[in-house]
Amino acid sequence: MPTDNNSFLTPKGDYKKLIAFQKSECIYDITYYFLEHYLPKIGDRTVDQMKQAARSGKQNIAEGNETGTTSMEACIKLVNVAKASLKELQEDYEDYLRNHGNQIWDVNSELCRNARLWCRQHSKREDYQRVCLLRDDVTLANIALVLIHQTDYLLKKLLEKFKADFLANGGIKEQMSQARRNWREEHGMGYIYGNNGRNGNHKNNGQNCGISQPTTFSK
Repeated sequence: MPTDNNSFLTPKGDYKKLIAFQKSECIYDITYYFLEHYLPKIGDRTVDQMKQAARSGKQNIAEGNETGTTSMEACIKLVNVAKASLKELQEDYEDYLRNHGNQIWDVNSELCRNARLWCRQHSKREDYQRVCLLRDDVTLANIALVLIHQTDYLLKKLLEKFKADFLANGGIKEQMSQARRNWREEHGMGYIYGNNGRNGNHKNNGQNCGISQPTTFSK
């Protein structure tokens, strides 16, 4: 259970400090620039779908982290939605490169190794905003793919942490029940409600409260 015996609404922390969220912001910025400059704005649903997938990846990380305060189940579901959205975006970038006769960087190529290293070291939006102005569509699409893979890995680690937290501390209902029991014990309330802590269940006819019972009634 949580360190504070009476605590159950434990914040997950500032989602903006999560590296996964920071990288998802960078993915969104690259995607927004990419769509504005390299894909037609009319008559192609891909534009809206890619923009929505990039936004969903970012927003669901934020919402999942905040929702985790009251529902670990909802938190895990939302982070999984973020992963699925980024996977959809990955497919769109790969389709773009294939359909335009361009290469998806091999994971072992020098270009990809250099990009992976640079992306690991940079998680600020302004770094990628500058990159957008200096690189062509093929490079940007491949950098976006590198970022998506790195963010997917970070989200897997985040899900593992959330699952471990759930196994250790239980869900919100368990934590609330435990906090309530702890509060009663700390304030000496347990005996008032009987052995099982429920009002009205006095199996010992008041003996738990030190009340002696008369053997006969006086007229």
